[in-house]
Amino acid sequence: MKRPFYIRLAAVCSVIACGIFSAGAQTHYSSNVAVGAHGGVDFSKVFFNPAVKQSMKMGMMGGVMVRYIEENHFGLIAELNYVQRGWAENFEGAPYNYSRTLNYVELPVMAHIYFGRRGKFFFNAGPQVALYLGDSVESNFDPSQMATLPDFPASNRMNEQMLLDVNQKFDYGISAGLGAEFNLNKRNSLTLEARFYYGLGNVFSAKRSDTYSASNQMSISATVGYWFRIK
Repeated sequence: MKRPFYIRLAAVCSVIACGIFSAGAQTHYSSNVAVGAHGGVDFSKVFFNPAVKQSMKMGMMGGVMVRYIEENHFGLIAELNYVQRGWAENFEGAPYNYSRTLNYVELPVMAHIYFGRRGKFFFNAGPQVALYLGDSVESNFDPSQMATLPDFPASNRMNEQMLLDVNQKFDYGISAGLGAEFNLNKRNSLTLEARFYYGLGNVFSAKRSDTYSASNQMSISATVGYWFRIK
């Protein structure tokens, strides 16, 4: 009797998996631990609901890292970073500007999957948490006096976010990044990484009676890093 296709496919996959496992079992891999630092730029915005007209805001980010690799092609990375996020208002041609920088210290913990030897390509992904440190505003007008400005574009846009205080001190979300690592010698290497972060928490209170039902963050960062293998 002819077996169904999915049964034959499962059998083939099982044979392939067994072959990979057997090959891996015959190769002894010594674990390694590395520490490092990285820094770069971060482009961010806040997803408000109702929507706010805005553009990406550029900030700085940097921190220290530790990496533990136990298996070939797989490891774990933890970081402690300082990062500037926020948003920049889009006034659609009006002579006003307003941007708000939100400062955080963040802790990502990510799975690290890599391929290659001399030069490695890698994928990092995992959860992260962050603690709000404070904020700063750059503006060419006083947001509390916007109603008195005769040409201020107050219609067909949300403006309340410029007057709200950040009352959500804890942020959390998911990070994922792609990059390359270049070995300088047995202990030293350099990395380039592009990373995407999507926040699951809100910047401002999101109760039923509040102005915004959501104010979660999104950012894209580009960093240069250095690793030093200590084991």
